[in-house]
Amino acid sequence: MALANISGENRRTKSILFLICCALVGIFPHLIEPSKSLFPSITLAILLGGYGLRVVLRDRRDNYQLQKEYLVKDENFVETLPKVDVLVAARDEENVIERLVSRLLLIEYPEDKLAIWIIDDGSQDGTSDLLQELRKNFSRINVLSRPLMSGGGKSGALNSVLSKTDGEWLFILDADAQLQSNVLLRAISFALNGGWCGVQLRKSVVNCELNQLAAYQAMEMAMDAVIQRGRLALGGVSELRGNGQLINRKVLESCGGFNEKTITDDLDLSFRFLLTRSPIAIMWDPPIQEEAVESIPALFRQRKRWAEGGLQRFFDYWPLLISKRLTNFKKIDLSCFFLLQYVLPVVSLIDLIVSIVLFETPLYWPLSIVALGISSLAFWKGCSQNSEGPRLPSPNFINILGATIYLSHWFIVIPFVVFKMSLFRKTLLWEKTDHIGF
Repeated sequence: MALANISGENRRTKSILFLICCALVGIFPHLIEPSKSLFPSITLAILLGGYGLRVVLRDRRDNYQLQKEYLVKDENFVETLPKVDVLVAARDEENVIERLVSRLLLIEYPEDKLAIWIIDDGSQDGTSDLLQELRKNFSRINVLSRPLMSGGGKSGALNSVLSKTDGEWLFILDADAQLQSNVLLRAISFALNGGWCGVQLRKSVVNCELNQLAAYQAMEMAMDAVIQRGRLALGGVSELRGNGQLINRKVLESCGGFNEKTITDDLDLSFRFLLTRSPIAIMWDPPIQEEAVESIPALFRQRKRWAEGGLQRFFDYWPLLISKRLTNFKKIDLSCFFLLQYVLPVVSLIDLIVSIVLFETPLYWPLSIVALGISSLAFWKGCSQNSEGPRLPSPNFINILGATIYLSHWFIVIPFVVFKMSLFRKTLLWEKTDHIGF
């Protein structure tokens, strides 16, 4: 099966089957004798919790870290740098687009080897006018405009510019990205030195002091980086996160480009890289800075899109994920985190509903507690590390407890998305996160 031919068909049917399986797993312990009813949950807690603990403990500060002296070891280093295209897909970004351009122009990289492209994807606010004005003032900025409803979402916008660029590497940013001037040099050095096909910069929150919700998002991003580096160190799977991703163009082309049938281009592309045996690494410093969403409704809109895109890729690629393209350990790693990220929230909800109907105690609480406990450890480890960029929240007991409670929103989002995917056909729209400008 060619990756370019993945069409995303029958997602609704697959979602229904997934929901039925989760329902059966959630109901099953209530049908066996009480003395054995906790056995399924405890068994999964030991197996999945044990693997999750290994992942968090395996993360090291020096894992996949660029040695700073590498930049000056070779006097001809600058001359041998590859050509890079910086790509930004923007829609309705008048609040942040001028700041972004000013930062892009400060990137430390040979000008003859750097091209900056901003794709205006049918903006209806003042973004188009601002970009045209910026283009007149700064000749290094290239602007490609697409009509509204051109299709393909962010993936379509990125694909539209590929034929106009020729860089060996693509550095993809969101419109709210804030970055250090030397970030590209360091990321390219890291990729070339380590033989990586993709590099994802750790994401950090620029407005983490805005409110407690933003602080918890900052902690969540640090936790995510810890878990990803730990999975990679064990021989598992690491993923792209959209903003701040550096990818090899040849690998992208071998994957068929960006998938226009998905709502999360980064998660989908992660699987395409995985299936072509193209390794992705996570770089802790320097981070890519972005805005956290400011309110609970905005958070749920964002997370519903992430959850749906995450499930879509498993539904689309599962025949290849269980094929010989992946090592057995990568299959185990994917299985463990699929169960923890997507199955556990749905099963827990079914378990709760059955418990209420039967006036019984929920039976999957041991697995949920273990999963949240491991997340708490990852919160502590991530926020305890030194980091460039915005200061991470203190890993004290109150913050970790609050972040762990905050993380339980996935137990609402994932089941909601599964039910939605099972009941309604998906219309592919670019449901972007609004950026205020900090």
